[in-house]
Amino acid sequence: MPLNLYNSLSRHKECFEPLDAGRVTMYVCGPTVYSPPHIGNARAAVVYDVLFRVLKRHYDNVVYARNITDVDDKINAAAREEGVPIETITARYTEIYHRDMRGLGVLPPVIEPRATHHIGPIVAMIERLIEAGFAYAADGHVLFHVPAYDRYGELSGRAREDMIAGARVEVASFKRDPADFVLWKPSEEHAPGWDSPWGRGRPGWHIECSAMAEQHLGETIDIHGGGNDLKFPHHENEIAQSVCAHGGAGFARYWVHNGFVEIDREKMSKSIGNVLLVEDLLRRFPGEAIRMALIKTRYREPLNWDDTLVAQAKAQLDRLYGALQRLANVELNGMPEASNAFLEAMDDDLNTALAISSLMESVTQANTAVTLSEQLAAKSELLGGGAELGILQRSPADWFAVDPGGDIDVERVNALIVERNDARQAKDWRRADEIRDELTAMGVHIQDGPNGTEWRT
Repeated sequence: MPLNLYNSLSRHKECFEPLDAGRVTMYVCGPTVYSPPHIGNARAAVVYDVLFRVLKRHYDNVVYARNITDVDDKINAAAREEGVPIETITARYTEIYHRDMRGLGVLPPVIEPRATHHIGPIVAMIERLIEAGFAYAADGHVLFHVPAYDRYGELSGRAREDMIAGARVEVASFKRDPADFVLWKPSEEHAPGWDSPWGRGRPGWHIECSAMAEQHLGETIDIHGGGNDLKFPHHENEIAQSVCAHGGAGFARYWVHNGFVEIDREKMSKSIGNVLLVEDLLRRFPGEAIRMALIKTRYREPLNWDDTLVAQAKAQLDRLYGALQRLANVELNGMPEASNAFLEAMDDDLNTALAISSLMESVTQANTAVTLSEQLAAKSELLGGGAELGILQRSPADWFAVDPGGDIDVERVNALIVERNDARQAKDWRRADEIRDELTAMGVHIQDGPNGTEWRT
């Protein structure tokens, strides 16, 4: 089955065909390390982790690069506030990012380039852009001249006036055009800086990714990923400077963008005060439940985050682990393999919602399996699909030991179970599932059997 991906550049779903099937390349914009990651950062990391796993099923050699931006005005501000070098800030928050992503089951990328380690390649790329007439030096800055690249705006589809307004940058007197963007800027005396042909300074944000992608993956890469908020100006600028630095060669053949995370249907924003940090969520919920919640919705769609979403995700994981618990004595021969229905869903632009539905069907098969061959097939499908989604990575015993429950209102639990059984008899499956989710949120795990419904914490 071929892999199909929605290409943000063409605005169509396309069959993925790498330039070289022996070396598939993917670059994803990683964190700017001046604060702990929030749930929006986590969604991007999890989405491209899933894509990485899918690509590895199709190809033997996938080179996945996810960068670290470790020089930035916000990093400089944090360092000044604490009176420490920027390396102290970036080392701290890089480690926190790694810790939190491990907590969500995110695999490390193959390459994790850092901007400060690539000043030489960045300067070299800027020099090529100046020499080719696409950039110019002015007042200690180097700027990319947007009108020199006539395809600027193809990715975002924005009108020129909207792009200038959307950039939210000062229209400096030294700019030839209001849309021109910075490739290099001077550093103040006490700010981090590096020597360059244009004086002591530091790179602009956009040029860093272009230089790092070129250095590690080549001039033209297969996939470039990131959040929808990066389409403009970041990714638009990456395309312009990379294409022009490479003599017109395409930069990324497939552009993949994930949707925003909303909190109670409001855009997450520090000004609103609704930013959810991953480290805080990991104190309240199992990392696997957070991950499951992040992939329940298709990656290109907005995701509305609330506790109910996590409760539903945890309830599904309880059912999945419960099925594996009943198959604990079934030994697989060889590697587990996901069902065809699961693989077809994942290969259809990472349709994780449909893939999870197919996994839940495997739960039903596991619970009703009688013969050994049926049990083997069900367990293989559960573990094979779970591996591609990055879930079911622990033993059932460990999973059910994670949340011991605490104080339980026994009368309330029993009343809910009676109500659920009544709903099932009436074939009101929606209400029955809602009650199961409510019980799960209380720390109660239920199991239906020939002797009725049993529960435990």
